Amino acid sequence: MRILVSWLRDYVDVPVTIDQLANDLSMRGFEVAAVDSVEGRPDDAVIDFEITANRPDCLSVLGMAREVAVRYGVPLRVPVPAVAEARVAQNDGAALRVSVERADLCPLYCAAMMDVTVGPSPTWLVERLTLAGVRSINNIVDVTNYVLLELNQPLHAFDYDTIAGHQLTVRTAHAGERLTTLDGVARTLADDMLVIADDAGAQAVAGVMGGDATEIGATTKTIALESAYFEPAQVRRTRRRLQLSTEASYRFERGTDPSMPLRALHRAVEVLTQIGAGRVRGGDVVAGTPALALRTVRLRWPRIARVLGMEVPVAEVESILTSLGFGLAHDDDANGPAWIATIPGWRGDVTREEDLIEEVARCAGYDRLPVTFPPLAAPPARTAPRLVRDARVRDMLVGAGFAEAVTFTFIERAAAAPFDAAPIAIANPLSELFAVLRPWVLPGVIDSLSHNRRREHRDIRLFELGTRFTDAHGETHGVAVAWTGAAAPEHWSRSGRPVDVYDVIGVVARIGDVLRTPLTLEPADHAAFMPGRAARVVRADAGGRVDVGWVGQLAPALAEARGLPGADPVFVAEVDLDLAAPDHAPDWQAVMAPLPRHPSVVRDLSIVVPADLPAVRVRDTIHTAAPSTLVEVREFDRYQGSSLPAGTVSLSLRLTFRAAERTLTDVEVQSAVDGILAALAAGHGATLR
Repeated sequence: MRILVSWLRDYVDVPVTIDQLANDLSMRGFEVAAVDSVEGRPDDAVIDFEITANRPDCLSVLGMAREVAVRYGVPLRVPVPAVAEARVAQNDGAALRVSVERADLCPLYCAAMMDVTVGPSPTWLVERLTLAGVRSINNIVDVTNYVLLELNQPLHAFDYDTIAGHQLTVRTAHAGERLTTLDGVARTLADDMLVIADDAGAQAVAGVMGGDATEIGATTKTIALESAYFEPAQVRRTRRRLQLSTEASYRFERGTDPSMPLRALHRAVEVLTQIGAGRVRGGDVVAGTPALALRTVRLRWPRIARVLGMEVPVAEVESILTSLGFGLAHDDDANGPAWIATIPGWRGDVTREEDLIEEVARCAGYDRLPVTFPPLAAPPARTAPRLVRDARVRDMLVGAGFAEAVTFTFIERAAAAPFDAAPIAIANPLSELFAVLRPWVLPGVIDSLSHNRRREHRDIRLFELGTRFTDAHGETHGVAVAWTGAAAPEHWSRSGRPVDVYDVIGVVARIGDVLRTPLTLEPADHAAFMPGRAARVVRADAGGRVDVGWVGQLAPALAEARGLPGADPVFVAEVDLDLAAPDHAPDWQAVMAPLPRHPSVVRDLSIVVPADLPAVRVRDTIHTAAPSTLVEVREFDRYQGSSLPAGTVSLSLRLTFRAAERTLTDVEVQSAVDGILAALAAGHGATLR
């Protein structure tokens, strides 16, 4: 919002320099984007403020003048239009008739007729609009823009002689109804869009833009001047669907003052009369009534101190709030002073006691807030177990050299399709890039990998912890990792080995260690992975097995489609943490074990097994048959040749036994090995080589 300081001074005295004014208002929550001096006027400037969406009242000179008045304790000069004749004309017999069919979307619609002479605006008006960033068009349109900037109330002028039947009706559009707006674009309207129509059809999109058929031109002799209140959500919905943003829609969709339309109409009539552009004909035509029941909020003085950590004197609280336009009535109780605050129509953002306390803090000065934490009345709540789990997984991955990515949960359908053929669709997406909820976390990580690759990074390790959405499991939390390039940073002492699938399998194993849940792999195929280089991640469960994720090499076609062409393969994995660790311990205390005091005993076995038997099944059988003294099983060789029966391989394993309280005997170890061999023979037909 660009504010001309000399325009501001029409409504409030500014007792400081322009630079000090900009600095003081920035301390009140209004970010200053720029301060530009006006050529030839050293005591004047234009200040460009960044106004947050919750303060639409400050998109006007009057709104900022109110803030200045509160900051410096000076009176606010509110303009009162001097309209000679402000009576309300009746629709019956009036030259212009107005009716509202959708009072829920337009509770108040005001209009006035004026005989006008269209021409250029006076120099002072053109200058103010130009410095505020608005192009001058003609005196009629310029005055509507002037009042918009002054009072934050959009207005629109119709050429009265082009209104069919001389009647305006506020209604919803007919399905498929067409309207060419002032920008020259023919638009098709939906049946839930609010329009201003005459007997011939829609002539304006309510709260957004007028139509070219009733546009003010050089031949216009009489105008119908409109000022209304339109329901914010309806304007926002229409603006988005038409992809048409205007100064009017920007204000209406954030919420204007419901009591302002008639006052702004009178102000526009007054300015048009003052500059000699027109003469009012008859009185106002009003349909509906302004909102009379203002909201109230109870404010307790002791509550201010509890929230802010400092006491603000009662007199200062009353001065701040009344200066901002809030009505105050005492409602003291046994705990101290209290007020019933009446919320003015222009402050739609104030709905509760904390909002009023924020206003007190903002105007009293954030620099007065104490720098110490207030005393705690109760111990802080224990961190949710899921957050502790996620933090430990995050720490492990960062320690392993991965960087964390944070991506959107809304993704495009093409990115989700390889992972879920029927992802959950968004009913009203912002665009096709945000059309569905992500079924896996991996699509966003892959796109982040592509983003880094396009910026000449070759060795990339990324992970993300986030929410995933599927029909089968609903909303769950998962972790995705992606790795491409070298397995370790380049160094003269290393060979620069590229990352392979076993590296990312090791990452999955470490995730299982952190979750204290053994995760195993089962070879399988998936559309997102390269055939023969993918596996399911499985968790053993008392009732059977649970699929918790996937690991493998990303399919080259998918990698290329997501912007990752090239020779370097991409290895990825995803684990659903909620499925992998559904019963994680609430406190997640570290388990400490003493270093072994007794030596271990190692036995190497070479067994002949079917070639298609996964090693993980062999390992599971060994652990099931072995006593508790077996502490490690590791495969160290695999041989397949003509000396073995067809369809078999020789698998060599190293078994490590150890007892914590004593040294194991050869008899105990051999007994354990014999039991393991018997189980392997019974379960897999294995023979000792």
